[in-house]
Amino acid sequence: MTIEKHTKTKIKICGLRRREDILAVNEAKPDYCGFIIEFPRSFRSITADKARELVRELSPKIRAVGVFVNAPMELVRDLLNDGTLALAQLHGQEDESYIRELKKTVEKPVIKAFSVKTKEDIEKAILSPADYILLDQGGGGTGKTFDWTLIPEIRREFFLAGGLGTENLRQAIREIRPYAVDLSSSVETDKWKDPEKIRQVVDIVKKSV
Repeated sequence: MTIEKHTKTKIKICGLRRREDILAVNEAKPDYCGFIIEFPRSFRSITADKARELVRELSPKIRAVGVFVNAPMELVRDLLNDGTLALAQLHGQEDESYIRELKKTVEKPVIKAFSVKTKEDIEKAILSPADYILLDQGGGGTGKTFDWTLIPEIRREFFLAGGLGTENLRQAIREIRPYAVDLSSSVETDKWKDPEKIRQVVDIVKKSV
């Protein structure tokens, strides 16, 4: 399994759920796109079969990420091993044993999301056996940031999520230097992905130094 070296901040657009979303990201060309799979509490959730259908139309240059919340390991494993997903993102209470067990049976990277409220939360995240960590204010696409001053100089690759948009993306990249930024609600209009907003944020990230 290859973990990419951090040279320039990458971008992930999360919460895709219809063909129009795929066409929008194929045009904008983010590095990653995310699908929330089998989590009915989220209005962005889709079924595993819908994810397979959408990924078939996704540009091969964009890596598909499945977002799971306390999902059965077989579901995660099947979608990674059948070629639907390039990465799995775990957003629930999956513990270290779950992550280690999953990594034994898949050859693709695993991202573990952590809700950040204190420095201790970040210290815990840094110790995760996942390939990447994701730092968020609590998840769920609420559009809120957390206190970025809590983030120390982290020597491992991490995704930054929570409240990122056109007004603060440049600052986040310049000050925090995450491996990748992760956006969802800020690229929506009336809870649907907005192609123009997606283009704007991808353009900002690609032009950031």
